[in-house]
Amino acid sequence: MRNNAGACAKTRRKGRDHMAVISRTNPTLGPDHTGLVLFDTLNGYLHPTDPRKRAFLKEHNILANMKKLLAGARKAGLTTFYPMGQHAADGSDSVARLTDTDMDLNPRGARKSTIVPRFHKGSKTSEIAPELKPGKSDVLIPKHRWNSFFQTELEFHLRMRDLDTIVLAGGSTDVGIAATAYAARDLDLGLVIVRDCCYSMRGNNNDFFMDRVFPRMGRVMTAREAVALMAEGAKTAGRRGNK
Repeated sequence: MRNNAGACAKTRRKGRDHMAVISRTNPTLGPDHTGLVLFDTLNGYLHPTDPRKRAFLKEHNILANMKKLLAGARKAGLTTFYPMGQHAADGSDSVARLTDTDMDLNPRGARKSTIVPRFHKGSKTSEIAPELKPGKSDVLIPKHRWNSFFQTELEFHLRMRDLDTIVLAGGSTDVGIAATAYAARDLDLGLVIVRDCCYSMRGNNNDFFMDRVFPRMGRVMTAREAVALMAEGAKTAGRRGNK
């Protein structure tokens, strides 16, 4: 029994010594290891017809901040990935399910209607907002669920470029951003959430995730802070490339 106990103790010690084999501790956001992920930056969301939603986005400078973030990423040489809902107009890629509320948290009561995608493939609303137009080296990621990684090519494109960290922005925070962030963490990716480039119009949901959830999964910062780390990372990557 003592021999077995000793062997177990050695195994436990060895396990502790070999924890955290994977490291995501590079503080910069250089193009050699980081990609920018702009989630659902579609016309339908960033140029809504609802005047209240338009006012909300303008008040929080969401589109302006996203433009600064994208410009900084491009200047630093990062690849940008665009997960974008491309739902079938006939609903053939959607699932009818019972929910207590609609997407705006309005109680459904006795109604049997289900949540369905509002923007469909081929429509103007499902196109990337022109202010954030993809560049030639950027990658479009058609998706059919909240999670940008679920049955898409996002992870494949990141791995093929040896990118182990993502900078995540878009909306809404409590839906697709959260789903994508959880998935990124489970895929062992480094994670940066850009607070002033994310949004939710549902009460304090945005602040809850930014203050209580995301800090335990990665880093939360502003567009200005992220761009500064991109620039620093680009310089570091350049020095390594010149050696």
